[in-house]
Amino acid sequence: MTIQVGDKVPSLNFKHMTAEGPADISSEEVFAGKKVVFIAVPGAFTPGCSMTHLPGFVVNADALMEKGADTIVCMAVNDAFVMGAWGQNQNAEKILMLADGNGDFTSAIGLELDASGFGMGKRAQRFGMIVEDGTVTYLGVEAPGEIKVSSAETMLEQL
Repeated sequence: MTIQVGDKVPSLNFKHMTAEGPADISSEEVFAGKKVVFIAVPGAFTPGCSMTHLPGFVVNADALMEKGADTIVCMAVNDAFVMGAWGQNQNAEKILMLADGNGDFTSAIGLELDASGFGMGKRAQRFGMIVEDGTVTYLGVEAPGEIKVSSAETMLEQL
């Protein structure tokens, strides 16, 4: 079942890159006591994600923070090494790049995408959420090929 506005995010671990290498970060560390702008993309370094989706958040990071976001997160079903390299490639230093390597979080919230027809296996659908102290206050799940309801501009409007 897909997560809905008003639901709590599940308690699971993500991975992220640190100066010492990949490290766990719990969903409680990410969401507790914070307003989080959270986007998920089908894959790091993929065209729509790299040319449109993530760059919108890089450009609008300060505006999102000024409107009340404590943290901006970009998550993909990729490993921490890939997410770290993609964040560097995209100059996303103000964005927490999270890896859901096995898709556990994505599965728990019911937003999987079967991209095996493209040789990509199970991924996350493209979506955006605003999460306040662990509770979803906005959820926008994209139609295939679109970047509208999860764009930086839409997230700014939702804050």
